[in-house]
Amino acid sequence: MSQFVGGYYEVTNVKHEKLQSSLTETISGSVSNTKKHFINEEHFFLGYDVEKGTEEKGKYFYDDQFHVYFDGECYNAEKLKWRINEDIHIEGPYMPEIIAKLFRTYYTDVFEFIIGKFSLIIWDKKNKTIYGARDHFGVKPLFYHENDKTFIFSSSKKGIVLFLGKEAIDPEALQHYFSFQYVPEPFTLTKGVHMVHPGTYFIKSEDHPIQFIRYWKATFNPIHTDKNYWVTEIRNVMLEKVKAYMKNENKRIGNFLSGGIDSTLIVSLAKQIKQDIKTFSVGFEQEGFSEVGLAQETATKLEVENISTIITPEQYVDKIPEIIWQLDDPLADPSCVPLYFVAKEASKHVDIVLSGEGADELFGGYNIYREPTSLKIFDYIPKQIRRALRQYAQHLPKHVRGKSFIIRGTTPLNERYIGNAKMFEEEEKQHFLHYFDENVSYKQITGQLFEHVKDEPLVSQMQYIDINTWLCGDILLKAEKLSQANGIEIRMPFMDKEVFELASKIPVELKVTNLTTKYILREASRGIVPDHVLHRKKLGFPVPIRHWLKRELNGWAKQVIAESEVEEYINKSYVNNLLDTHCKGNADYSRKIWTFLIFMVWHQVFIEGKYNFSKQKVEQINNRIYV
Repeated sequence: MSQFVGGYYEVTNVKHEKLQSSLTETISGSVSNTKKHFINEEHFFLGYDVEKGTEEKGKYFYDDQFHVYFDGECYNAEKLKWRINEDIHIEGPYMPEIIAKLFRTYYTDVFEFIIGKFSLIIWDKKNKTIYGARDHFGVKPLFYHENDKTFIFSSSKKGIVLFLGKEAIDPEALQHYFSFQYVPEPFTLTKGVHMVHPGTYFIKSEDHPIQFIRYWKATFNPIHTDKNYWVTEIRNVMLEKVKAYMKNENKRIGNFLSGGIDSTLIVSLAKQIKQDIKTFSVGFEQEGFSEVGLAQETATKLEVENISTIITPEQYVDKIPEIIWQLDDPLADPSCVPLYFVAKEASKHVDIVLSGEGADELFGGYNIYREPTSLKIFDYIPKQIRRALRQYAQHLPKHVRGKSFIIRGTTPLNERYIGNAKMFEEEEKQHFLHYFDENVSYKQITGQLFEHVKDEPLVSQMQYIDINTWLCGDILLKAEKLSQANGIEIRMPFMDKEVFELASKIPVELKVTNLTTKYILREASRGIVPDHVLHRKKLGFPVPIRHWLKRELNGWAKQVIAESEVEEYINKSYVNNLLDTHCKGNADYSRKIWTFLIFMVWHQVFIEGKYNFSKQKVEQINNRIYV
């Protein structure tokens, strides 16, 4: 579980020693079972760590011109070696050396060749130029900061904040957070620190500002052919990918298993490759909010071992500050906590887990993707009447039945859809954000994305928005960071560009139907996964915060609101009123309240300095007991 941090600077303007001292704090604070490495060149610095017992060649390589650092996993390294001149011999699938050799021939095209999750840095010392790239979907993070004198990059936002010396909140990013429940890229909540977009590389050279070039983006190219063709293609590609992602002779591999079809398909295919696969599940005692029973039933039918964890409300809330510390920025997705716990349990038994993230975005799995069908009736109403209906509905009392349906049906998709989660409208935020800016809108994030797919079917447009926002900002962020926080590597076979290329060719009507989502993936899974999973309605990852905020977590919530020092940014009276209304049962405001609470705890962790997790977390990982 490595980290890296580095910089490009002008020696005359920045003291070499000060820069290295600031940056190496991040590396020095990482897990103690790693070896730290530092590369100092004129104008260039890189610090990184490598797990003891792991070959450095897998992370770093240099020759007479290039320094290459690779953080991540590549699942097609052997195929990449075929592209290299036959006279050049590389022992083993060492990605940094492969990239260095390919870069001489293919230049930046090499980034698109890689299948896997990665962030990488190339220092061209002859031309004094840095290249950095992030994987296609954004599994691995890559942060940066640029000013007139210095350019800093890191796998963790903490590394850059240490260099800057303070964590200053970006009001614009905060305003977006309360729309999305996460900070959408390229923003972070820290002023001056940004994230490189997925499928993007940058070039930074002397006396030139940073340039960003998109080397890959999702496109849809539907082919209308027989359903059975797609069933066969999906089965073949998923079995191929599960095999590739399980290829590691020296590591113990297991699977996350929920009650859904995505993880069950991965487990079923993994069982064909490795008979004694272990699976891991998590749930709650609250009735209706646990998939453990279903996961255990699935494991029994597949004849695989299942290890389950039940989380109490007390355990849940106790881990929130540490989880936020691991994530760098606030993420108000309640499923972060169970994911942390299941990763923690899995880390006692295996080194790598396979998981089903990405299937919903690629194959049309979210229930909201059926909305265009349910709203189709509005297409037959003249635009002028639709506008009148919308104005009428907006003046109805909040909880009048049908109000939301009319507003959604009369509002164009590009004006209402910002991804799978939407917390607050801009007009709502005026009531509680002290730095609210009427010139800032979530449409600044989604508008350009909609423009790219304006001629696609509405479901494809929704998929595209989710792939470019929700997927990298929430789903992949929590999966990668919270598994890494527990010293375990997560691999996601659906998050493969070749799987996407197949999914992008499948027509919308085979993904989402009147009766179900992920239709063609379910058909491809028939006979592979148990029947009780095949047509189960998607629930997401249910977490009972709606109930807990009224009872078990009510005292904790009130304490966080009272003690957090966020008055500069948030109107606390608004939050307290929201909580009171929720507790009276007049409406379900649990997700909106949760968005406030997570920001408040983030503020306590990073601004107020109420917690310190570095040393504690290092000791936990180093003292792991394997079962």
